[in-house]
Amino acid sequence: MNAQELAVSAARQCLSTGRKSLSVPQSLDVATQLVAVDLALKPALLYDINSASAEQVYQFLRSCQSSRIVSEALVTLDLNDNSFIINLAAARSNLERVLDNASPVVIDVSSSLEKPAITECVRTGLKNIAQELLLLLRRFDTTKEVDQGIYVAEGSEVWNLSAVFGLLLGYPATYWFDQTESFENCLAMTPLTVTKAFATWPANAISQKYCLYSFSIPAVLQNETLSVVEKWKLGLHERFQQQNVLKDLTICHSAVTLSSVCL
Repeated sequence: MNAQELAVSAARQCLSTGRKSLSVPQSLDVATQLVAVDLALKPALLYDINSASAEQVYQFLRSCQSSRIVSEALVTLDLNDNSFIINLAAARSNLERVLDNASPVVIDVSSSLEKPAITECVRTGLKNIAQELLLLLRRFDTTKEVDQGIYVAEGSEVWNLSAVFGLLLGYPATYWFDQTESFENCLAMTPLTVTKAFATWPANAISQKYCLYSFSIPAVLQNETLSVVEKWKLGLHERFQQQNVLKDLTICHSAVTLSSVCL
């Protein structure tokens, strides 16, 4: 079997819930994103296709590593029952940029606001979280086999997961809201600009485009965030040109307005 077939087999075997296995398109989607993480095109993958456990995600990764689909540089991260597969080197580099105030833009979408706004007041808190995550990641040597996934210990339950996910996934902008006030947000009926990045994994005749990134920014803040988004796009293009596994990178923008937005 080729790499795609091996990855599909691993996904369907390891990530099933109950009697239901992932479909072939779903399996190819998660496999392509996994390859993108291995190539450092993105620092992490958040597994949210179904309710597979952190242990199942770990077994899927180990199966793909055993088949040499991806390298040993990837590990799993369990954050409040949310499962990530991360590239240790890329994730460290991304979190170090957070500590250097290089990224991301933090957008306050607290429900008390009339409209979203860029904020700096929570950056210290996010930098503290980034530092804690870095300390965890630095305990692992990428040249050695990792026998278990990384588990984020107690204390993380008070983190604003929307903001932390943006840090881990390498977005140029991340949402934050005051969860002591409410877990609601002010994005309902707010025009959003959605940015998506697609690529193909042409290991065989299948040349379907798969989504590597998807994030949104309120249209009212588009001009203020334009430079950081353009810098993010340039960095992605540069990383893409340094590999020859995934092809046909496409970055597109669309406008949406939703009656409710769940973060």
